[in-house]
Amino acid sequence: MNVEYTINKDITVDEFVSVLKSSTLAERRPVDDLVCMRGMLEHANLIVQARINSKLVGVVRSVTDFNYCCYLSDIAVDKSYQSQGIGRKLIELTREQLGRHCKLILLSAPAAVEYYPKLGFLKHDQAWLISADQPLL
Repeated sequence: MNVEYTINKDITVDEFVSVLKSSTLAERRPVDDLVCMRGMLEHANLIVQARINSKLVGVVRSVTDFNYCCYLSDIAVDKSYQSQGIGRKLIELTREQLGRHCKLILLSAPAAVEYYPKLGFLKHDQAWLISADQPLL
């Protein structure tokens, strides 16, 4: 299997939505809102892709300052290609683009909570979230 990895190359909204669906990450993303999905791609600082025969099979989409922190907003690998090292390689290539002090930060999909510790990620108990529709108190 020949996987081609690219950094910050063009990706269509349809390709992005397709890999989110084939990875199950679409369950937690607004894939029916194409304006939002387009904005997610246009405003990401760093996108690393994995393709096999030109088909997008994996993507890491990040928001970062490249020096202190990098939020891995989406890590998606088509279920048919999981457990073959593609996700690991996407994360490695993401890290290579970052400064030496830059931390990776992510929120895990429920099905992936056992995956990240295997790569060396540490659980962080002080993370906080607020939904877009929830007012500040």
